[in-house]
Amino acid sequence: MSTIQIGLTGWGDHDSLYSSSTHSSKKLQEYAAHFPTVEIDASFYAIQPIRNSEKWIKETPEKFQFIMKAYQGMTGHLRGEIPFKDKTEMFEAFLNSIEPLKQSNKLAMVLFQFPPWFGCNRENVSYLKWCKEQMRDTEVALEFRHRSWFTPPYYEKTLQFMEEEKWIHSIVDEPQAGERSIPTVLHPTTPHKTLIRLHGRNIHGWNKPSSGDNWRDVRYLYNYNKEELLQWKEYVETLQKQTNQLYMLFNNNSGGDAATNAKEMLKLFNITYTGLAEKQLTFFEDEEGRM
Repeated sequence: MSTIQIGLTGWGDHDSLYSSSTHSSKKLQEYAAHFPTVEIDASFYAIQPIRNSEKWIKETPEKFQFIMKAYQGMTGHLRGEIPFKDKTEMFEAFLNSIEPLKQSNKLAMVLFQFPPWFGCNRENVSYLKWCKEQMRDTEVALEFRHRSWFTPPYYEKTLQFMEEEKWIHSIVDEPQAGERSIPTVLHPTTPHKTLIRLHGRNIHGWNKPSSGDNWRDVRYLYNYNKEELLQWKEYVETLQKQTNQLYMLFNNNSGGDAATNAKEMLKLFNITYTGLAEKQLTFFEDEEGRM
């Protein structure tokens, strides 16, 4: 396998990958014919039943890799009370839900993406240590949304902390829109794995507006141009000298651009993955995909 695994966040909303007749229950199988890795977003909204992990394992090739988002109660996104006796029980439930993926060697990491109000302070640093302890031997990635972690007083300390605690760095490309966004920090914090997530650069849609309820639909509305993808190709080539395995996820899908940009990046790297699932042919296609 290549040292860079390119994929998308989720598999349900990328219409360009599927024929109009592809049922939602078959999309993961078809997705796995295009990319070797995917982010599971459903686990952010609810801890998934074990049967879902078992289903995903069966529907993907042997070397396919999942990046699972931590449950929102674990990262402080959930408003109100958590639906568990306490946080320890919540973490145990999450660990149980991902155990099949771990046992099948299909879990690349769990992503802890913290909210914009999770700033750099002593209390939050202590909570990060506690989270790492609860996750035990599970590989975990860390992504911030509050700029304070990478301001001059804390920049080096944040990276040193992540290295010491063995957090995989989730490096981002996102709009530079004040304290609710962070810069692109090209610094792996573990030697074996690094995560890259590209959210687009729609600065006008990034922060929640004072009015309107469709801001989530436009936050990730962005199509990377060739120059921007070439810039990221250079970044990746630099990162490859510092880490063994890179995972690159396109999350700019409010306008359906993520799959297209991911395919363009594959071409720039001249990557052809082996071990993918077989593509499903339509009635009018031959085995090479020609009409």
